[in-house]
Amino acid sequence: MGRSHHYEVTVSWTGETRSYRSYERAHEVTADGKAPIAGSSDPAFRGDPARWNPEELLVASLAQCHMLWFLHLSAADGVVVTGYTDSPTGVMVETADGGGAFQEVVLRPRVTLADPGQAHLLPGLHERAHGLCYIARSVNFPVRHEPS
Repeated sequence: MGRSHHYEVTVSWTGETRSYRSYERAHEVTADGKAPIAGSSDPAFRGDPARWNPEELLVASLAQCHMLWFLHLSAADGVVVTGYTDSPTGVMVETADGGGAFQEVVLRPRVTLADPGQAHLLPGLHERAHGLCYIARSVNFPVRHEPS
């Protein structure tokens, strides 16, 4: 069995839930020594569009995990990456009971290399990164990647 890692955050909200339409969705996600994350629900669910919602944070965590594994594997294999951006998208579908579930997330990483002649190595690095990403291995929906 491998090492165990533990993560602690605090999610804080105050207000009054007198009615569905009137209660504030704004909240904060905090952890010791880190800047707070201003959270809310998705605007489709009466949330503040200027704040991060859980669905966006899930998509972002999948993209971050993939990127960090990709960079690790690139460095280990001698592939010098000089730039990496991703514009991931996620699709969540509401269910009749008012809940919902993600159907998929698609990562679209764009990688810049110091040596463009190593571009043929990128598909394999993306595949390996996908297979090692803790977050992608933990969700019950497909996480695809379409690198360019």
